[in-house]
Amino acid sequence: MSSPELRYPEPRYTGEPGLASATFRRTDHEPEIRYRSGGSVHYLATGASTGGEFGLYRWEMAAVQSGPDPHFHRTISESFYVLSGTMRLFDGRGWIDGRPGDYLFVPEGGLHGFKNESGEPASMLILFAPGAPREDYFETLARVGDGSLTMTDEERAAFMIRHDTYWR
Repeated sequence: MSSPELRYPEPRYTGEPGLASATFRRTDHEPEIRYRSGGSVHYLATGASTGGEFGLYRWEMAAVQSGPDPHFHRTISESFYVLSGTMRLFDGRGWIDGRPGDYLFVPEGGLHGFKNESGEPASMLILFAPGAPREDYFETLARVGDGSLTMTDEERAAFMIRHDTYWR
């Protein structure tokens, strides 16, 4: 039985015998962002901490309705993995109720969105690849949400383009 040729990327580490370079983060680490609504974001791995390979974030959404409308990114893919509760996920065609263990992959240019409309808390992992600097985006929107920052329509439009976010 023949199998297709497996291709791995070119080696990026060629030393011996290997490095002790792993990063560990405990589950009880304080979140980097706390929203006024009661939700939070944990920066599990930022693009900066992974050498630009990916960014991984844990979103914990409060029982209040929240989340972005459909949009797309030109430079990054985005993946969603539901950990708890029911998360509404937009796959470019319609809204789907995502439950624990459900996964959605969105390639560059793919329309997507997510919302917690369940009336209960919900959480998920969000993975961006490659690892774009999304932290400023999240933190700025949190400041807009709590009223500590205001933006004109022009400032908001420029901010969204700077952060590769295009609304449908």
